[in-house]
Amino acid sequence: MPKYEWKKSEKQWYAPTSVPQEVVLPSFGFFVIDGKGDPNGPEFAECVGALYALTYGVRMSAKAGLVLAGFFEYTVYPLEGLWDLSAPPKALGAFNKSDLVYRVMIRQPDFVDEAVAALVIEAVKKKKSLSALDRVHFERMEEGRCLQVLHTGPYDTEPASFAKMQDFCRKYSLAKIGHRHREIYLSDPSKAAPETMKTILRIPVRDHFACD
Repeated sequence: MPKYEWKKSEKQWYAPTSVPQEVVLPSFGFFVIDGKGDPNGPEFAECVGALYALTYGVRMSAKAGLVLAGFFEYTVYPLEGLWDLSAPPKALGAFNKSDLVYRVMIRQPDFVDEAVAALVIEAVKKKKSLSALDRVHFERMEEGRCLQVLHTGPYDTEPASFAKMQDFCRKYSLAKIGHRHREIYLSDPSKAAPETMKTILRIPVRDHFACD
């Protein structure tokens, strides 16, 4: 059986353009960790490190001698983050990064459920001494109806892409639900030039109201 490639098989969710589009997301399983504060600090890096340790614990389980029911070869999904603020910004687009509240996660293939996740977490903890592993859990999430757009460029220029989504909402009488937004990181910031980085931005929406 050929390796499952999410970039090819799930283009409706992972291949948006710079023009906003509506999508409906079903339920997916994720390794998840919650935190707060500046993502440029060490705590965020520790969270991401723990997520990747578990993600590759699943991906490389066969080589490690761990038998997972239903396992198939696949490409690892990208890192994602849900972002919010612990305090309202003083001005539109102006906030202190120390006030950020985040939920970072990596989606897992369909054969991973709570039982499989527990096996992998136990196995990885035996091999790696990462304090953040104790904060990771497996969770299924259903985003439902969302608006998404592909942002190209550094993270600090994301407001321009959010403005496109706001304009789309006004044009089609949609409203953003809540204050959080999701980012899906298609580029490795340690390898890609800032102006070429690609990030999917998503907001949950509903009908008939103006966007926040």
